[in-house]
Amino acid sequence: MPLSAEHKERTRARIIETARILFNLHGLRGVTIDMVMREAGLTRGGFYNHFKNKDELYSAAVHSFLHGRGAQWRDEAGIDLSRLSPEMAQHMLDSYLSEKHLGDLENQCPMIALPSDVARAGEEVQNAYHALLTAMVWLFESAIEGADARSRALAMAALAVGGMVLARTLPGSDLADEVRLAAHQTASRLKEAPQPAP
Repeated sequence: MPLSAEHKERTRARIIETARILFNLHGLRGVTIDMVMREAGLTRGGFYNHFKNKDELYSAAVHSFLHGRGAQWRDEAGIDLSRLSPEMAQHMLDSYLSEKHLGDLENQCPMIALPSDVARAGEEVQNAYHALLTAMVWLFESAIEGADARSRALAMAALAVGGMVLARTLPGSDLADEVRLAAHQTASRLKEAPQPAP
C-alpha cells in the first residue's frame, strides 16, 4: 500500500531535522547518509525517496533552520519581524552572540557550525548558506536607519557570525568569551545611525 503524502512529508521532515543536528555536531563532511538515516530510525534506501544526494539534504536542513528552529529561536529572543527597529536588532545580537547560543551545538545557526565545509562544498550547499546570511543581513538592514544601513548591517552580520565561529573554535576559554563579547559590543554600536558632525 502506498504511503500517504502526509506520512512522506513527516518522514522527510524527520530526516531534515536529524541531518541539521548531525551537520551542526560533525560538519558537512563528517556526516554520512547512513548516519542520518540510522539516527532518524530509517533505512538508507528510503533516503532517495526524498533527496538526490547529501548536498540537497544539507540545503534543505539550512532552509529548515531559517523557518523552523531559527524561527523558534527568534521568538524566544523577542524578535518581532513585523516591527523591526534598532531594539529588534539588539535582541538579535544579544541572542545570537550569547553564551547560551554558543553552548547549544545541536541548535546553533548553521553559519557558525559549517563555514569551512561550505567554502569547499558545491553550489547547492553554498546557495543555502548564502540564503541564510542574506536573511540575517536583511533583518539588520531593515531594523536600522541611515544611508549606510546596508554597510552597517553587513558588518553586524560579519561580527555576529565571525565572533561566534572564533568562539566555537576555543571552547571554554577566556579568549572565546573575550572575542564573543567584543563582537557583541562593536556590532551593537553599529545599529545606531552615525550622528552628523557638528
